[in-house]
Amino acid sequence: MNSITVTGNLGKDSELRRLPNCDPVCSFSVADSLGKDKPTIWWSCALWGKRGESLQQYLVKGQQVTVVGNVTEREWTDKDGQKRKSMDIRVNDLALQGGRKESGEAHASAPAAAPAPASQKTAPASSNFSGPDADEDIPF
Repeated sequence: MNSITVTGNLGKDSELRRLPNCDPVCSFSVADSLGKDKPTIWWSCALWGKRGESLQQYLVKGQQVTVVGNVTEREWTDKDGQKRKSMDIRVNDLALQGGRKESGEAHASAPAAAPAPASQKTAPASSNFSGPDADEDIPF
């Protein structure tokens, strides 16, 4: 079995889609920069299941990640009818590295564990938070 570890930055925001059987798949691309005067390798990555669904919101353009997974070869035909091949990563493990900047301000890194569902981000009206603007202190 082949395995690869890649650390790099996301080239664009991730995309979440669902297969016909409703399984979620989070797709994103990672730029593996080999250094100055060397080409950048772009890896197409897929994170399957609930982990992909819950981490999708954190996989945004510029976010540095480390992915570990299996390399798969995919053949396809481009819009000009030319046969192409690409090497993709089926992600088994993913770690968010560092923080990302929002509005010119650096934030701490996102949690390594799966984040809470979006519906739990906002506190209900009957919560014990102090003050009406307690949500403004949450960095996401």
